[in-house]
Amino acid sequence: MINYNGDLLEDDSFYLNAYNRGLTHGDALVETIRIAPGKIYFWEEHYLRLMASMRILRMEIPMEFTMEFLQEELLKTIEASSLNKNTVLAELYVFVSNSSKQESTARMVSYVVVLKEHPSAFYLHLEEEYSVDLYKDFYVQAGMLSNLSTTNRVLQTIGGVYARENGFDDCILLNDQKNVVQTLKGNLFLVNGESIKTPPLSDGCKNGVVRKKIIELLRKSPEYQIEEASISPFELQKADEIFISNTDDGVISVSHYRKATYIKVAAKNILGKLNAVARLS
Repeated sequence: MINYNGDLLEDDSFYLNAYNRGLTHGDALVETIRIAPGKIYFWEEHYLRLMASMRILRMEIPMEFTMEFLQEELLKTIEASSLNKNTVLAELYVFVSNSSKQESTARMVSYVVVLKEHPSAFYLHLEEEYSVDLYKDFYVQAGMLSNLSTTNRVLQTIGGVYARENGFDDCILLNDQKNVVQTLKGNLFLVNGESIKTPPLSDGCKNGVVRKKIIELLRKSPEYQIEEASISPFELQKADEIFISNTDDGVISVSHYRKATYIKVAAKNILGKLNAVARLS
């Protein structure tokens, strides 16, 4: 089932038209949330991120858009879809209600909840062979807009085509200053001994919730020192380990980049801590 502004519709229902601004303007937000039976992982962080993103895009936030209201809408959709006993990834889309034909200064919003089943209630550590390459055809613009998760995924789409055509599992994206930003699949962490670096938000990476939680965990950990700092492409081959984080998977270990191969120690360590804090969220 799909939840469109509180109305539960069948998956194949028609509820948007060709003048929808999310389609014509690409200024729709999407928040991907992992939900296990009885537990929305990191719901407060997802909610606050969505509210901040709506403010950046100058959307008018409805009075009823409280944490409790949106949580109930997510759970209502799960129950109507008979997925109460399953783990799901919920995609919460928010877009301006005005059609592209309407001239108006008002930016009231509509929302859609879409569900897909997920095989695991826990974040996973994907540690099979995973090779990456630099994608240099187009660049991420450093700055706040690049931090947002929107429906504009042109760079991820064409980067994915490049990866498939050249036999890679993923690609590392650069910004317009030629610094490493993230990969097509998620946020990037680079490990050297006990030091871990991840690109700062100012370099244009997505402000991912799992990224945020991993940084919080590492700051409390006596085993590692975490630094948010720009990463040069030349640092990639010198690293001991590279891993990627996202809501869909959890943690992905990179096995190969060009002639470099990597260990998978820190990723495995961090995953256990991430799942522990997720269960308490």
